Amino acid sequence: MAITVQNFIKLANYYNQTAKLMSAICVQKGGIAMENYVGRFFVADALEYIVEYGRRIAENGNAGPEIMDVIQRFQNQFNAVKQYVTPSQKPIHEMTLEEFEKLMNI
Repeated sequence: MAITVQNFIKLANYYNQTAKLMSAICVQKGGIAMENYVGRFFVADALEYIVEYGRRIAENGNAGPEIMDVIQRFQNQFNAVKQYVTPSQKPIHEMTLEEFEKLMNI
């Protein structure tokens, strides 16, 4: 996937929909706190990926001020949930395809 603003917007929309779904699930399950929901780890991992993607867009200078605001907002959200990110020796966004396949046992 080429690193483009359009792809970042798609990822941002995906994350926003996932966060809404997670919130709805927490309500449906009796109002459990989102930090107690088992899916919080997946959502934190997805947010980590999106933040890194946004960082790379910002480094390339391809983002306007509106996109930079969204990138910063996601970074702030990630700082609040980074303790939930799945630990690994190397973040997925830094792995080669071969490293990822080996990790996933593909």
